[in-house]
Amino acid sequence: MSPQRNTGAGAEAELPEYAGHYRLRECLGSGGMGVVHLARSTSGMKVAVKVVHARFARDPEFRGRFRQEVAAARRVSGAFTAPVVDADPEAERPWMATLFIPGSTLAEQVKRNGPMRSGELRRLMAGLAEALRDIHRVGVVHRDLKPSNVLLAEDGPKVIDFGISRPKDSELRTETGKLIGTPPFMAPEQFRRPREVGPAADVFALGSVMVHAATGRGPFDSDSPYVVAYQVVHDEPDLTGVPDNLAPLVARCLAKEPEERPTPDELMRELRSVAASYDTQSFIPAQRALGDAETGPVDLAGSAGPAGSAGSAPGDASGAPAAPEVSGEPSGVDAERAGDAERGAGGRSGLWARVRSGGRGRRGRVALTAGALVVVLAGGALGAARLLGDGDSGRDAREGAAGSHSASPASGPWSTRPAEAGTGAGASAGTGGMPLCASDAKRVLCAQSGLVSAVDAGDGRVLWRHVLADGDRPREAPVLAGGAALVVTHAGRLVEALDPASGATRWRQDLSGYESLRAAGGTLLLTAADGTVTGVAAATGEKSWSRRIPGVSEPYFASFPGDPLAYASSVSDDGHTRITAVDPATGEVRWTGRLGGALKLVGTTAGSAVLLSEGDGYGTVDAVVRYDPADRAARRVRLGVTLQEAQAAVRGDRVYLLAFDGTLAAVDTAAGEQVWSLQTAVSRGSAPAADGGHVYFSAADGRLLAVDAADGRLLGQTALRLGAHSDRVVATLPAPEAVGGRVYAGAPDGTVFAVDGRDPARW
Repeated sequence: MSPQRNTGAGAEAELPEYAGHYRLRECLGSGGMGVVHLARSTSGMKVAVKVVHARFARDPEFRGRFRQEVAAARRVSGAFTAPVVDADPEAERPWMATLFIPGSTLAEQVKRNGPMRSGELRRLMAGLAEALRDIHRVGVVHRDLKPSNVLLAEDGPKVIDFGISRPKDSELRTETGKLIGTPPFMAPEQFRRPREVGPAADVFALGSVMVHAATGRGPFDSDSPYVVAYQVVHDEPDLTGVPDNLAPLVARCLAKEPEERPTPDELMRELRSVAASYDTQSFIPAQRALGDAETGPVDLAGSAGPAGSAGSAPGDASGAPAAPEVSGEPSGVDAERAGDAERGAGGRSGLWARVRSGGRGRRGRVALTAGALVVVLAGGALGAARLLGDGDSGRDAREGAAGSHSASPASGPWSTRPAEAGTGAGASAGTGGMPLCASDAKRVLCAQSGLVSAVDAGDGRVLWRHVLADGDRPREAPVLAGGAALVVTHAGRLVEALDPASGATRWRQDLSGYESLRAAGGTLLLTAADGTVTGVAAATGEKSWSRRIPGVSEPYFASFPGDPLAYASSVSDDGHTRITAVDPATGEVRWTGRLGGALKLVGTTAGSAVLLSEGDGYGTVDAVVRYDPADRAARRVRLGVTLQEAQAAVRGDRVYLLAFDGTLAAVDTAAGEQVWSLQTAVSRGSAPAADGGHVYFSAADGRLLAVDAADGRLLGQTALRLGAHSDRVVATLPAPEAVGGRVYAGAPDGTVFAVDGRDPARW
């Protein structure tokens, strides 16, 4: 929503200057419950602060409802909502601060530009289905899903405003005779049986939202809310103008009886042909102006454009094929990172990327890990590599060496912009966005918009560039497996192995028959919908084995640097966590363990598994658990305070956790105690990285920070490296890489840089 100055009269014109320690700057909008302001946190992060109207602040019942809104928003805080940063429902004027997400609401977009196109609609429906799946998974029913409560962010739709949502087990009663909701987007049961409203009501609302997005009106259209209510309960919806390929699915969402509507998981299965990589070009609807040609975002489910339009540079050698016709539902990437004592990888446990959403009610994931696999989610045709070595006489090599990074000795700090080191799709995009990087002793491999590149780890020279289709936005940092760099392209439908030294293509594998993939050691693990796992040699692309894993119905694997095994973990309905360790070279089970409580595996050390214990609220962590499979002993270390959405790095006996609000904590699993805690004031930081003496993490403003691993003192930080769009939210902030005394990181301004990790005070 665009900021707007408050020009109202009356009591609300005298708006408070602060809500907590957030200074309220501009009014984003006003609703029945309160006013939403643009504000900044202490660290400078933009937040949206909802302040309750003064007349409601004195109403005990309303305060109870606002407490419920805060609780619901915290429970569903995740990829498809605006995460809660802070709140005080007990203040004189209750308030709640959420992350500010730039972008128009769906209502504003349709009003300004008219109905959305077919490809845009399919991606919107897939994103909203995923959002509802996550909301319902934590036991919350939104009850007011409508176009004005859907934000079109860079990485997909965000569902906001949980003002009238409630847990399914809520004790708050709906008042007799009072309807709660927005009639054109309410389900029949909200009129007939308001106390029995369940998740299916949100699916009905999704159907109504889709009709609005496709036509500019609702499926039940009248100026009178009473007429609309009658139509919702008794009449058939008007789907005129809804694309033929979506109309049957929308009609099922609008079924009169809740049990006849599809669940979000069923919707996602039906929408498997939808591209859901949610980058800016492919998701946010194009602005339409008079006289403009009918151009729009690329429909990843169909043609990617004319042959040769993917941005191939002169000298390309890959001869990449056209996008294969497959029907998998590619999705975004979730990140779970952890470190390992064997290598100072700084807590990069793995990149989880979904190839397709499975039909079993949970997210199918593809896991990639540092030292294991390069994953680049790309929505178009494959590009080609350009080798930019000392022998390259072309302009690209000279610019890469002389014009893009600061001249410095090989042992000193350096910075470079790989996207500006040559010509082609990646270079034409300017800075190319934030580089997502991983490193070994020789080179730093980076992925960014339209480009995969290799940079010399010693001095920052760009060694080669693999150009992707213009606008392709990789979601995670590259890593290595079996001596090859593996790149996932075509929106998750193809994996290509590149030579790390030159960028040349070694082999390709179609992923359309698989739901997830994971690299562990030198093997790529591919999981099919029926649970069959296939091991593929990362070096050659040859199949090594294929089998079901005993006792594992959903084999979505994790792997960690320095550990030769792959791990599948799941939480049962009775609240126990099962871990199965598998040899990726043979598919044989090495050990299994069963632990009490809902736990998330984040790393391994000295043969033991390290897990985080979920607290009372979704996304919270209240303890670290170390499990030794040899004696089946589990040691639980409670945290001093519960952390929200914590990311972890494991280094020997130490576990370092960085929470959403910037709290950094160190736990010693051998001593069984929390060693220290530091409030860094860096919200939404990266996963931490550790090298023994220091803990490193990145901030959204491009800073790299270093903390003393022994006592938690802040030792140093680099200068800000803000991008051109500094007010935008980075969906996944890449963790820094700590290797051989150096620390490598990417920044929003498109730079990759290296600093001396041994002396952060000199940064």
